[in-house]
Amino acid sequence: MSFTWKERHVLVTGATGIVGSWLCEELLARGAYVVALVLDDEPLSRLYSEKIIERCSIIRGNLANFDDCMRAINVHDVDVVFHLGAQTIVGAALRDPLECFESNIRGTYNLLEAARRLPGLATRIVVASSDKAYGDSPILPYTEDMPLRGAHPYDVSKSCTDLLSHAYAHTYGMGIAIARCGNIYGGGDLNWSRIVPGTIRSILKGERPILRSDGSMIRDYIYVKDVVSAYIALAEALDRNDMIGQAFNFSPESEVSVLDIVKAIAKAMGSAITPDVRNTVTNEIVNQTLDSAKARKMLDWHCAWTLDQGLKETVAWYRAHLT
Repeated sequence: MSFTWKERHVLVTGATGIVGSWLCEELLARGAYVVALVLDDEPLSRLYSEKIIERCSIIRGNLANFDDCMRAINVHDVDVVFHLGAQTIVGAALRDPLECFESNIRGTYNLLEAARRLPGLATRIVVASSDKAYGDSPILPYTEDMPLRGAHPYDVSKSCTDLLSHAYAHTYGMGIAIARCGNIYGGGDLNWSRIVPGTIRSILKGERPILRSDGSMIRDYIYVKDVVSAYIALAEALDRNDMIGQAFNFSPESEVSVLDIVKAIAKAMGSAITPDVRNTVTNEIVNQTLDSAKARKMLDWHCAWTLDQGLKETVAWYRAHLT
């Protein structure tokens, strides 16, 4: 019998984030019973502003509190978990590494341990990681067999997240898989320090976008709807023994510099504004790209959105919500 989301009980941590809101919306459209673990009310979040939260069951709690994790899974008889909850801002992690470690590392082992202690529940768990887990590498693109060598607080937290997930999968036979993406963009991202939403907002205000780097850093940019499709494909495949504890890169496999992404955004917005290049950034990996051959082979997953298509939709969302 093929997997169906209809009436499946699904827990989404980090539901107020950019991916969380789009994922909850897609799961609801597929007929799932969605449980959102929410720490704070965030009325500007897309989950709230587009009233997605009104169709979800809400658990108020903190991933760093083990009892909250137990309650989130147990009370709603959760079948599937998408663990997206994390402190995701690199700059904030540098300023306050303890909070980052509490959220990203403790939050992950609390959730996985809660699932372990509740047999028959949370049989499929997708853990959202990042290309940052690989750390700095002289060899690119990253492939899943490369070591995890995070060196800065946020990067280390993602390396640890991956290793914890791998340990629980292989030691206890839990249905866990790990998703690694690069820079995720799309409507609803209100972290203005990120290059895509920050550039769009600056141009809408008639201001020059500020680049903290010299603009030459290479990154993967993946549209949020492609990320949602990747996470769902991963969850659906977790009944296969060969999937347990596996990590997958999800990427359009394009190499885009910071200057190139700013130019692409300006083009999508019909603007001739040029960026203000500050080149003050420190403690960031210079170049990062991902190889997605494994996802194509084992999951038959491909990006459906080009950069131009994704940016067109993204710009339209911000124009509707910021002007």
